[in-house]
Amino acid sequence: MDHGSSTTDIHRRPLGVFDSGVGGLSVVAELRRLLPHEAIVYLADTANCPYGPRPAAEIRALAEQATAFLLARGAKMIVVACNTASAAGLAPLRAQHGPDLPIAGLVPAVKPAVALTRSGTIGVLATPATLRGALLEEVIARFATPAGVRVVKDSGCGLVEAVEAGALDTPATRARLQQALAPLLGAGADALVLGCTHYPFLRAGIAALAGPHVALVDSGLGVARQTHRLLHERGWSNPGPAPGRLDLYTSGDPAQVGPVMRRLLGEELPVCASWR
Repeated sequence: MDHGSSTTDIHRRPLGVFDSGVGGLSVVAELRRLLPHEAIVYLADTANCPYGPRPAAEIRALAEQATAFLLARGAKMIVVACNTASAAGLAPLRAQHGPDLPIAGLVPAVKPAVALTRSGTIGVLATPATLRGALLEEVIARFATPAGVRVVKDSGCGLVEAVEAGALDTPATRARLQQALAPLLGAGADALVLGCTHYPFLRAGIAALAGPHVALVDSGLGVARQTHRLLHERGWSNPGPAPGRLDLYTSGDPAQVGPVMRRLLGEELPVCASWR
C-alpha cells in the first residue's frame, strides 16, 4: 500500500499519534517541543482504555485499528505513544505496513536508568502487558544485565485510570502511588523508569514520594528524537514557519474526555469523536 511517500505536500501532512487514552499527550508535548512545525493528529482510544490487562492479540488489533484511523486522516508517519501497544503491536504494525510508512514506538527507558543508578538497582513502573512483553526483557538483557544492574518491577495498578479521570493529585491517587512505589524503593531502586505514557503526568506525586535522590526517566523525548530522525532521513520534515496544528480525537465520549485532555495540555482545544 502506498502511504503517500510520493505526494508532493507530504511535508505538511500530519504525524499520526495514538495511545490507549490521554497518556500519550505526554509524548505529544515532547514532539511539539522538538518538532514545532509538525501538524499532529492524536487519537485517544479511551473506549478501550486501559490496554494493560488485555491479551496481546487484542492489543495488536486495537493498534491496527488506530493506525488505520490516522492514515485515513492523512498521517505521513505513525507514532505509537503507548508503551503497552509498542510492546505488543510495534513489530506487527511495521511488518504489515512495510518500509513506506515510518512507525516510531516507545522503548522502556532502561538504558538511561542504568546510566543514572548508583545503588545498582532500578525500578520499572509499567502496565501488566508491558511488564510481560518481550520488548522490556530485551532492553533489560541489553543494558541492565551486562552492567550487573538489578531490575525490580511493579504494575502501578489503577494509575492509568487515575490519569484518565484527571485525578492527578488526590488522596486515592497518592495511596495508589505509595503502594506501587513501596516495593521498588524498598528494594533500593534509585532510578525509576516511568514505563507508561500516563505516568509522567504523575511525576510530581512520584517525586514527592520517592525523594530527591531518586531519578525519574521516561521515553517521551526518546521517541520524539526517533520521530525527528525518521522524518529527516526521508526529507519529510515540515519546514514551517507556522506552528503545527494539533487535532484531538477520542473513541470515547468527547464531553467526558475533552476536559481532561485540555487540562493535561494546558490548552483549550476541541476534542472530536473518532469512529464510534
